[in-house]
This record gives sequence, structure tokens and C-alpha cells, in this order.
Amino acid sequence: MKQLVIFSILIIAVLFTAGCAEPNPTQESHDNGYVVNTTELGQINTSLEEGPVFLKIGAEWCGPCQKMEPILQELANKYEGKATIMSVDIDQSPEFIEYFGVNPIPDSCVIIGIENGEYVYIQEDGNASKDRFTARILGLRDKQEFEKVLDLALQKENIKSK
Repeated sequence: MKQLVIFSILIIAVLFTAGCAEPNPTQESHDNGYVVNTTELGQINTSLEEGPVFLKIGAEWCGPCQKMEPILQELANKYEGKATIMSVDIDQSPEFIEYFGVNPIPDSCVIIGIENGEYVYIQEDGNASKDRFTARILGLRDKQEFEKVLDLALQKENIKSK
């Protein structure tokens, strides 16, 4: 009898708490696009085969980085099938700090290709460069500024493929 009462209490507790969990934002369906949380350069390289990569480097504890999340999701929806939107957490992947020379965060860029083993970035003026420091987009910006750079990257890609 004692076991039956304990079992009943456990079942009731599970039923009451089953709906209390917050949804995981990486599992939610937001229209069709999604932001890729990357931990390896290989993921960037693979995505470049499909088109430009918008890369946001930040951290979970960074306020401006968190404010960028809805913007990234909107970009992922808008550019689905045309560009990949990626996010890196420097606490989970600290090697990105040194590789990309990150400081401060958020630090974003649009990668359009690889030449001689080096990434090629699109600058805000539409020029391509292997120098990431000239193509960095520092801090929290308006979605339109990110869209402008992505559109320039897509134009550059279209010219390349002709």
C-alpha cells in the first residue's frame, strides 16, 4: 500500500511538472530557416559550398550577443537556401577567438569563399578581402546593415558563377 501511494504521488508530480519546461529555442521552428550553432571551422567550410556564410561570434553571457539572436533568426529565414547564418559561442569554442582575432564581441563577418587556404570576406562596401579586420562588423547592428552585406555577398557570388 505504501508503494502504491508513493507511486501515485510521483505520477501526479510528473504530470504537474511536464508542461513547465521552457522550450529550447534551437529546437523551435521559426518559419523555414535556422541558425547553425557551429563549433568547428569544418562546418563553415562545408556551408561555403552552398553560398556565403554570415558568422556571428559571441557568448551566452554577452547582452548585445543575445539581442542579436532574433536578428539572426530573421536573417536565417530571409536567406534560407541562399546563405548560411552561423553563430559561435567563444566559451564553447575558444579556438575561434585566436583564429579570427576576436575582440570585442559580438564580432560578425560574411565569408564568401576560400582562396589558397584563407577565408575571403565581403566588406561593407562590397569589396572582397582576405583581411578579416577590414570586413568585421563589430557590435550590435540593425538587421538592415547585416542584410546589406549579405546582399553584396550574394551579388559577388552571382558574378563569380557567371
